[in-house]
Amino acid sequence: MKILIDLNHPAHIHIFKNIIKQCRQRGHDVLVTASSKDILLNLLDDYAVDYVKLSCYGKTMRQKICNMMKIDFQMFKIVKKYNPDVLIGVASFRAAHSAFLLRKKCFIFDDTENRKEIMLYYTFATKVFTPSCFDLELGKKQFRYNSYHELAYLHPDNFRPDPESLKKAGISENEKFFIVRFVSWEANHDIGQRGFSQEGKKEVIRKLEKHGKVIVSCEGEPPHDSKNIDLLIPADKMHDLLYYAAMYVGEGASMASEAAVLGTPSLYVNTITAGTLREQEDKYGLLCSCRNENKVFSKIDEFLEITDLKPKWREKRDLMLKDKKDLSAFIQTVLEADKIIV
Repeated sequence: MKILIDLNHPAHIHIFKNIIKQCRQRGHDVLVTASSKDILLNLLDDYAVDYVKLSCYGKTMRQKICNMMKIDFQMFKIVKKYNPDVLIGVASFRAAHSAFLLRKKCFIFDDTENRKEIMLYYTFATKVFTPSCFDLELGKKQFRYNSYHELAYLHPDNFRPDPESLKKAGISENEKFFIVRFVSWEANHDIGQRGFSQEGKKEVIRKLEKHGKVIVSCEGEPPHDSKNIDLLIPADKMHDLLYYAAMYVGEGASMASEAAVLGTPSLYVNTITAGTLREQEDKYGLLCSCRNENKVFSKIDEFLEITDLKPKWREKRDLMLKDKKDLSAFIQTVLEADKIIV
């Protein structure tokens, strides 16, 4: 079978990296297409995944609209030449468009309800796969699975934390540390949303530094007084650090969910919400969503007063894992079956 996997965000390689490996081991022919988005191409190189490079959409809405047809045409030529049996991607409207025009199967995965791309891919996709907690009813093409995107690569069957990553990050054994994440607010779904103020960014770092080391993962310019920036840490080691961290605090939804499924207390500071985040908060208590920075400051104080905080979160994680599937195994089943096996 010939499979085309399209990537347009660093998180996408994490979701599909095990699928790429497994499919190739099973004798399938896999072609990966990727845009130059943030550190995506660096991650592909780190994981030794060969790929065909597509153009970048750009940062402004005008650039994205202007480049949309150009990249659609690039994808169409690649699909026509490669002639895959199926295309897959996360909210990949370019894959859906080419598949529709060339009469190919296209499976789209999505977990972001306020994503504007839904209207661009839904009509053209063969099937749209969403988590069971996804808030939107999309219609007859939608299939709900009982998992999260993050469990494609952070499920215990697929992930083993490496303590050596702590040494590479300059963290000594048993040292308490926190991970803080600030986003650039340039994504389509970030328009009109907000998280920390500039002063709030500095304040959260100052507050956490009193209790341990702070590692700041930042898109764009970091706060001037932040001491530790993740540029010094290999991107493929960040999940190890999230596993061992005492707490995650940040504006990034993906990293907030990653921390949650790893059993690390997760404080999410953003006006955007999603079904995945709400379920992790309301059903499993793994995440706390804060729509303003004042709430997060009080929550940090509350969490720091709990002496057995991390063991409690590990127990919550274990309960969540009893309910949820390994998403990589599910995707493998979808690709290799003519019918969907639940």
